[in-house]
Amino acid sequence: MSTSTVNRPDRASERTQAGDRARGGVRSRTRAGSSEASGTYLLLLGVIAVLVIIGVVMVLSASSVLSLTSYGSAWYFFQRQLVWTLIGVIAFAVIVRIDYHHWASAVRPLLAATGVLLVAVLVPGIGVYVGGSRRWLGIGAWRFQPSELAKIALLLFAADLLTRRADELHDTRRVLRPLLLVLAVVAALVCLEPDLDSTVLLALIVGAVMVAGGITARHLALLGGTGIALSALLAVAAPYRRARVFTFLHPTSDPSNTGYQIVQSLIALGSGGIEGVGLGAGRSKWLFLPNAHTDFIFAVIGEELGLVGTLSVLGLFLAFAMLGIRTAQRAPDRFGMLLATGVTVWVVAQAAVNIGGVIGLLPVSGIPLPFVSFGGSSLVFTMVAAGILANVARQTPRATNRVPNHAPHRAG
Repeated sequence: MSTSTVNRPDRASERTQAGDRARGGVRSRTRAGSSEASGTYLLLLGVIAVLVIIGVVMVLSASSVLSLTSYGSAWYFFQRQLVWTLIGVIAFAVIVRIDYHHWASAVRPLLAATGVLLVAVLVPGIGVYVGGSRRWLGIGAWRFQPSELAKIALLLFAADLLTRRADELHDTRRVLRPLLLVLAVVAALVCLEPDLDSTVLLALIVGAVMVAGGITARHLALLGGTGIALSALLAVAAPYRRARVFTFLHPTSDPSNTGYQIVQSLIALGSGGIEGVGLGAGRSKWLFLPNAHTDFIFAVIGEELGLVGTLSVLGLFLAFAMLGIRTAQRAPDRFGMLLATGVTVWVVAQAAVNIGGVIGLLPVSGIPLPFVSFGGSSLVFTMVAAGILANVARQTPRATNRVPNHAPHRAG
């Protein structure tokens, strides 16, 4: 064996050592920065806290009549929301203290668990059947939606893959193929529940990570066009979805049947005026507006708190978007940047879909308003995602004034 062969360093070893040096450098900087919480981190905590508080208060107001008539107590839904809020806050407090780099090692277990749960929810006798869909697992009133876990799993998978293979973005077999395959399987299982709204949201989360991760514009345009065409086809394939689309186009054509929800929502919003009729004094929740404490809670906010209240909620989500973008721009590394991007698009897109349906700009969906609507699994998993985002912001040095060098978080 020649001397040159003996002394030649192993390339895999070099990549591993380079990844370790990059990771070590990033973590030393983030530890120094996390000792003094950044302004973005503190503002993010404030925005999330205010949204959660608004949610608890408005769930109490919006659900009181339904709780009283259905369960004999005006506090039924409120008490359940308090429990889920406490679980969500605890989850957030734990997640925000976990270094986001550790989530890379949880990708495969989370994907496996997600797949098993999404299959289980479709099995009669295991999945809970409500309103024509099998979307829940659980017992009695305590249920959760596996599709919420799927959002976390797909976000982590996409961010991890695009970080480890940052130098192979041109290779569709190494990057696009596994991304699209996993997305297709998960999306198909969610769509079978059926839950097209969550399916579209899953695609948006992965698409946002792909855009931030540097997938070429040609591939993004092709995938985006295909996704829009497929969504439109699925939207008109099922009779109830087709009715939603036609109702959206002409909401007053059948105000007592297919257009009832959106008409009542617009009446509630219009009744609020500038300052609202007063907290707790709304009339729409007196069984006029269906799902007042879930899908249409924004309409109750508009009625009781008026234009001031709705603009305040919109302002909070706008602040969340700006803080999320700022966190992504200043993230210590590429993995953190991709995670921050995905979480930000997740929360903001979900809020836009919900509010768009309530005010008649989009077809009505079953997507809850993040942090605000009644719902256990949605609130808890949104708080988990927000905790990941806050951890990225927490590790961003306060004095950072430039976009960091997004080095891969680990070699591979």
